[in-house]
Amino acid sequence: MYTERHTVRARLATFAATLGLLAGGGALTAVTAQAAPAPPAAAPTPTAAPAVDNGLARTPQMGFNNWNSTHCRAEFNEAMVKGIADTFVSQGLKDAGYTYVNIDDCWALPQRDASGNLVPDPVRFPNGIKAVADYVHSKGLKFGIYSSAGTKTCDVQGFPGGLGHEQQDAGLWASWGVDYLKYDNCNNTGADAQQRYTAMANALKATGRPILYSICEWGENQPWNWAAKTGNSWRTTGDISDNWSSMIGIAHRNQGLAPYAGPGAWNDPDMLEVGNGGMTDTEYRTHFSLWAQMAAPLLIGSDLRSASPATLAILKNTDVIAVDQDSLGKQGTVVSGSGGLVVMSKPLADGSRSVTLTNETTSARTVSTTMEAIGIGGASSYSLKDLWSKQTSTTTGTISASVPAHGTVMYRVTPGAPVPPPAGVNQLSELAWTSAINGWGPVERDRSNGEQATGDGRTLTIGGTTYAKGLGTHAASDITYHLGGTCRSLSVDVGVDDESTAGGSAVFRIYRDAALVADSGPRTASDPPTRLSADLTGGTKLRLVVTDGGDGIDYDHADWAGPKLTCGNGPAAGTHALSDLPWASAINGWGPVERDRSNAEQATGDGRTLTIGGTTYAKGLGTHAASSITYYLGGGCSTLTTSVGIDDESGGANGSVVFQIYRDATKVADSGRLTGADAPRALTADLSGGLEVRLVVTDSGDGINYDHADWAAPTLTCT
Repeated sequence: MYTERHTVRARLATFAATLGLLAGGGALTAVTAQAAPAPPAAAPTPTAAPAVDNGLARTPQMGFNNWNSTHCRAEFNEAMVKGIADTFVSQGLKDAGYTYVNIDDCWALPQRDASGNLVPDPVRFPNGIKAVADYVHSKGLKFGIYSSAGTKTCDVQGFPGGLGHEQQDAGLWASWGVDYLKYDNCNNTGADAQQRYTAMANALKATGRPILYSICEWGENQPWNWAAKTGNSWRTTGDISDNWSSMIGIAHRNQGLAPYAGPGAWNDPDMLEVGNGGMTDTEYRTHFSLWAQMAAPLLIGSDLRSASPATLAILKNTDVIAVDQDSLGKQGTVVSGSGGLVVMSKPLADGSRSVTLTNETTSARTVSTTMEAIGIGGASSYSLKDLWSKQTSTTTGTISASVPAHGTVMYRVTPGAPVPPPAGVNQLSELAWTSAINGWGPVERDRSNGEQATGDGRTLTIGGTTYAKGLGTHAASDITYHLGGTCRSLSVDVGVDDESTAGGSAVFRIYRDAALVADSGPRTASDPPTRLSADLTGGTKLRLVVTDGGDGIDYDHADWAGPKLTCGNGPAAGTHALSDLPWASAINGWGPVERDRSNAEQATGDGRTLTIGGTTYAKGLGTHAASSITYYLGGGCSTLTTSVGIDDESGGANGSVVFQIYRDATKVADSGRLTGADAPRALTADLSGGLEVRLVVTDSGDGINYDHADWAAPTLTCT
């Protein structure tokens, strides 16, 4: 948190946002309004602890935090915390999925004791923190606490921070029964953020107690690039305030970070303001809908003991909560946004989609989209359930609703028949299976099989090679996917996971309908990964089968590692302006990638005409380093031509980047270093036979300031 404690910085950030000059993209840089005491004695650089492997937050955490409603005022005390726990139970919030009752800053005395331990404020917590944690636990709930990765916490009274006391504090919290740590970023002495947050990650892990680790770094050092190895969630923005402008602005900043979120590691756009009185119930429904659509932690920030029926109805909407808590763990993405009318789509584990139609304008508007736009198809009709009104309807392909000012209509869209995978190179673990049978425990997505509950596995590892994506199974297993005749091939590494150190043997087989199209033969725990390739042309069903190697199923933890499913055709024959084609994925340094406009770092459509060295371009892509945009080709395209350079809006010689084009994993074009003073540079890339083309912009090694990078008039030729 830093609201009310960093007013200079907050005002500068607001001014920068108004001018479109957020840090990293313009002349105005962020100023941190805090004292900088002398740093503590140097300590060894900590190595990253895999905190995300703590088995926690496999879906976004849900609970309560007092800060938004109490700040550091006197009503924050033991009675309040116990009252919230009571209300969780009596009002059905626990049954709705809310688990954590968390306390924020101001719980401790301003000084540590003679042994260096933190001391609970005896006025606020006369029975100590452990007694409060025990009470919360007695209700079947979990308890969370707060500190800062600095010498002091964020409140102006200056309570002790955790910097230099990581192991001591973590051990104390574990002895009290703490289940959750929110770790802030104030008074950090300028020390490296990754080192500070990793030190606490290691300390929490060393306690042996499962403690969910919430990194509250405000997005200052782009934690989405590194925090997934360290904690369970990371703040992507500054503090939220209880008003429409703050809430929707934070949503915009968080929406573009969807590729970084997943089970155990979530983008956190800050706590909920629902019920605090600064917005209308319509705006609060939008707030809650967007947070669920973004797979964000849902931490109630209002005093539930006095919550209105309308507030409780919003917070207990189990249909919306189910979207946030969906086991697939995908953050929703913006599929269209123009004139304040924004559509987001979120894939769900059962093959359906959650869709939000948001009207950010000040008058009622009709917001519409299509099944193709939200990423599903192949069914003759679709069921729509309005998650707020609870009304149901059907459609053949269009979704449209009249949406009030600042309102959101939220649908769960379910196809009437199995939906084939989208065209492109798909990660199989991101697709919904139609059935899954496993020898021990559930099939795991992107984790090995831990034999018990979902999420208890580890990183997929075969013969010392680790994989970020895949399926963790245990013989005997059988997983089925619907293909619908649209897919062409599957490539995958298979083997017995390294966690089966005592042995294990398995056979991996791939079936297209009833035909066996790939067979690994027996694989043991001592074997390296084996690559399987399967022709799926014309198949309606894909089956992945693991049997034991003939010696029983002991230790048969079997991994389908890095499975890539290629489906559909690429662009039609002819030439295409690349900005007119849908991309498979897009990651951008600041704000969204823009079509036919430069990148202005904020909302979609706020850029300008693409201009490099005085030359303007009607077509192209506006990006900001570091960025990566992928298009599916399907093997049918031959060349890509484009001009590249720093957009003139960066001013003079400001900014420096490198443009690169990849055909699958092969780099086929490189611009070299370009600055704002350089003329446009022409690139031509041979894409023959490629399944994908990837457009990459790096910062050339000198940071990302002013790196507004244009792909100008990119033209794709396909046969």
